[in-house]
Amino acid sequence: MLRNSNGKQTAYEFVSIEDLVPKDHMLRKIDKHISFEFIREKVKPLYCEDNGRPAIDPIVLFKMIFLGYFYGIRSERRLEQEIQTNLAYRWFLGLGLTERVPDHTTISWNRRTRFKDTTIFQDVFDEIVLQAIQHRMVGGRVLVSDSTHIKANANKHKFTKKEVLQNTKDYIDELNAAVTEDRKQNGKKPLKSREEVVEEKEIKESTTDPESGYMVREGKPEGFYYLDHRTVDLKYNIITDVHVTPGNVHDSLPYVQRLDRQVQRFGFKVEAVALDSGYLTNPICKKLHDRNIFAVIAHRRFHPTQGLFHKWQFQYDAENNCYVCPNKQKLMYSTTNREGYKHYSSNPEVCKSCPLLEKCTRSRNHKKIITRHIWETHKEWVRNNRLSTSGKYLYRKRKETIERSFADAKQLHGFRYCRLRGLRNVTEQALMTAAVQNMKKIALHLDKQVQ
Repeated sequence: MLRNSNGKQTAYEFVSIEDLVPKDHMLRKIDKHISFEFIREKVKPLYCEDNGRPAIDPIVLFKMIFLGYFYGIRSERRLEQEIQTNLAYRWFLGLGLTERVPDHTTISWNRRTRFKDTTIFQDVFDEIVLQAIQHRMVGGRVLVSDSTHIKANANKHKFTKKEVLQNTKDYIDELNAAVTEDRKQNGKKPLKSREEVVEEKEIKESTTDPESGYMVREGKPEGFYYLDHRTVDLKYNIITDVHVTPGNVHDSLPYVQRLDRQVQRFGFKVEAVALDSGYLTNPICKKLHDRNIFAVIAHRRFHPTQGLFHKWQFQYDAENNCYVCPNKQKLMYSTTNREGYKHYSSNPEVCKSCPLLEKCTRSRNHKKIITRHIWETHKEWVRNNRLSTSGKYLYRKRKETIERSFADAKQLHGFRYCRLRGLRNVTEQALMTAAVQNMKKIALHLDKQVQ
């Protein structure tokens, strides 16, 4: 029999919002297993205690922010509209069926004024990580790091060209000391001190978002981007660190500093790390070796001149400090330059009559020169780690951990594009996206244990 449902929308009913939200809803699990009480203590110094109108509960304010990132709602105006009609959102915020939803401008005002130049978003992210540690979901022994690009809210055709200083290497003093010591051991005079030359480079600066960086990478889209440098813990794939830079910053530059921050902030005792090929630099290999961390870094493919021997076909003799060519001739040490590369040269008189000369070098004086960085042994140590059984296992885990983390952020939480402009705002987006990803993992894990 047909039934007419007209008029039901205007009928009065006695209902409870508690009964209208499904028992297995994700927000129920979040509310049950994640404590948000720390937010009040974190923001208390930012509020006036005895003046002004009563403020919105900061927990409600941050829960509204979390909802936007949980469900990929990019607009704060749209977020307010969704909360008005979604019962689960109202229940999560502690709002009644007829209670007024806080205005969307409240979020933007707090971002621009009260939370400006503070570390509140970093503090919130850290507290969620600490809760994961309390629930034994973070081991702190094996960490996996990588970066992903986020499209800046800027037109790639609107830019100006600008001369900027090159990035200063933070290991320059350590490298200079190592070069001086190496030259001394090999009987060479110390290099003459010289004033460091400040090099400049030309970059494209967006007129829309000047803090973004113009990214040009092989296999990547070209344009103005930001980079999210992220670290996850191998145990349950909890995100333990987030750091945002412009898109033209190399992956390796902030890595060691961010690793040390995690050790200091969370007390990690890192035993191993797994990294992509972008981190395969001599300084990083050395610093990881000095910290006694088992490093697994992907191999970076080089394409030498076609028809010539590869460098690996020349065997290094550490005892005699020389290289041995495929024809069993020695390339002896000659000098160490300021960049930390040792030069090994062949004897031209021997090379010009060598049957393998055409495959070895095409220089006019028949001299073959091979360079070796003074920290090259650390890179070789990393290579041996990668080829070991443990190294192969760790590197395979990247696609299940860090790559999966980025994929979920972009697919489920709107992390493909920057919501706002400016490094500070993009950092907020990255931290809050990572925080809600961690919340979901904690809630789902603890809910399974209860069942």
